[in-house]
Amino acid sequence: MTTPAIGIDLGGTKTEIAVLDENGAFLLRRRVPTVRGDYDATIEAITALVEGAEAELGTRCTVGIGHPGSISPRTGLIRNANSTWLNGRRLGVDLETRLARPAAFANDANCLALSEATDGAGAGARAVFAVILGTGCGGGLVVDGQVLGGHNGIGGEWGHNPLPWPEPDELPGPACWCGLHGCQELWLSGTGLEHYAAEVIGTAVAAPAVVARAASGDEPARAVLDRYNGRLARGLAAVINLFDPDVIVLGGGVSNVDELYASVPARWQRHTFADSIDTPLRKARHGDSSGVRGAAWLGRDMRR
Repeated sequence: MTTPAIGIDLGGTKTEIAVLDENGAFLLRRRVPTVRGDYDATIEAITALVEGAEAELGTRCTVGIGHPGSISPRTGLIRNANSTWLNGRRLGVDLETRLARPAAFANDANCLALSEATDGAGAGARAVFAVILGTGCGGGLVVDGQVLGGHNGIGGEWGHNPLPWPEPDELPGPACWCGLHGCQELWLSGTGLEHYAAEVIGTAVAAPAVVARAASGDEPARAVLDRYNGRLARGLAAVINLFDPDVIVLGGGVSNVDELYASVPARWQRHTFADSIDTPLRKARHGDSSGVRGAAWLGRDMRR
């Protein structure tokens, strides 16, 4: 029997564990609140999830972990995680020591990309770029079924590039927590959409409400959504010009806005350096399960 694959999705508010069989079917899946602000407790919580799953299934599994930020290939330390209690810590080493086995680690957006490239919206494609449009805005690259982490471990860090072809009122852009201005995350995340909506509409509006108002004919909401579509198109056009993937997959809460899949490709044409672009833009097939599924495949593939 093929060894089952455990995936852990370490999010800012919830931590999910899933165990997949060789065909990608769930053998077990559960979510618990993330232990916030306590690094040691985070290590113990993940260990308890893994040990509990293996006890329930009666077998030892491979382990892959999707996490915020990235692990520096120079120091082995977590950096750039919005779960700030992880930054500067040896998450990989400490978890492997506690679990008494090797484990695979990747940024959560890379896990999304691997999941969708394996058996999701990008299955069968050679090159897949995947984007999380949620609280933040991350990107991941998979080529020939392998995560492209890059020489410095920052492959796919799309959200912290500037918004391309900025319009006058987009300069210099809002200040980002990374220390720069105008990062795409500030415009294209679900949080960024809501901030812009509050600016235009004059009151706080959640992203789903913006979409609903736009659909009902509310002009300010329609203007917000149209501007968002154009910004996303510019951001993805830069990816096409640089990487030219076979498919682009959207995950995260904003990926549920159905109009994106027709509107954005129509708008990115004028910013791409080709006579015609037919790159498909698709919603993640596995939805909010993609991250944990990708983490599981990551651990399985490490054993090959």
